[in-house]
Amino acid sequence: MNAPNRFELFVLEDGEKPVEVTEDTKIPNAATFKIVKQDHTLGNMIRAQVLSMPQVLFAGYKVPHPLHPYFLLKIQTDGTMTPQAVLEQACTKLIATISSLEAKFKREFSFKTTEGNVPEDPYGATGASAQSWGTGKDYLDF
Repeated sequence: MNAPNRFELFVLEDGEKPVEVTEDTKIPNAATFKIVKQDHTLGNMIRAQVLSMPQVLFAGYKVPHPLHPYFLLKIQTDGTMTPQAVLEQACTKLIATISSLEAKFKREFSFKTTEGNVPEDPYGATGASAQSWGTGKDYLDF
């Protein structure tokens, strides 16, 4: 089979750099980042975070081939920040967002354990054991 071993998709080899930067000579204030041992999951999250920054003119990523575990991320800025600084700031914000999501997720499950019994039908069963909408803690109560 042509597929590589699964561990080769996420384990860095000795001396392998996780990120390689190539400055673009044809487009001003642009760079291409090769991020190895990652796939669409991280590529799309970073692209979306980079695009939310006002200094960014263009951001896109591609996975050249599904059997090769890397993606290419191209960033072009307006010149007030370098593409490397934009990527670093975007990754910092993304880590903070994911940490916040993790804390909210853990908090929600701590509510479920302190509430005691959970009804059989979480979408609102009818009868004596039914909970009405808007009472108690809900997953929207962040």
